[in-house]
Amino acid sequence: MSARRSLVWLGLTPEPEQELPAAVAALRAPAAGRPPAALVTAERRRVERLVLRGTQRGWLRYLREVTALVVDAAAASPTTDPGPALLAGEVVLDHHRMLIGLPGAAYARTAPQRHALERALAHLRDRPRPAATGHCESRSTV
Repeated sequence: MSARRSLVWLGLTPEPEQELPAAVAALRAPAAGRPPAALVTAERRRVERLVLRGTQRGWLRYLREVTALVVDAAAASPTTDPGPALLAGEVVLDHHRMLIGLPGAAYARTAPQRHALERALAHLRDRPRPAATGHCESRSTV
C-alpha cells in the first residue's frame, strides 16, 4: 500500500459494508423477491474488495451506482417492495452526509446524489409497504 494513499474515508461508518450487500442484491434482482444467497455473497465480496483494496474514488463510484439503483426503484412499480431501496438509500445518504467532516471535495461532489436520494426516499416512504418478507427492513432515521 502506498504511503500516499489516503485512508481517512475508511473511518466514516461500518454500516455501508454491513447493510448494503443484501439490500443491493435485492435491488439488482427485484423479481426474485428475497435475493439468492449467491447474489448477496457476490455483493458482499465486492464491498469487501472495495474497502480492503479500493480507494475513496472507487468507493464513491460504487455508492453512486447504489444511488442509481435506489432512484430507479423509487420510479418503479408501486407494488414493488420499497424495503431494500429504503435501506440502501438511507445508508448511502447517511454516509454522504458524513463526508462533510472529511478533507477534500467528496462532500461537494456527492451533493447531486444526496438530493436524488432525498427525493427518492421521500417517494419510497409514501409507498404502501407490503407484508413483511423477512429481508432488508428499513432503518429508522432520526
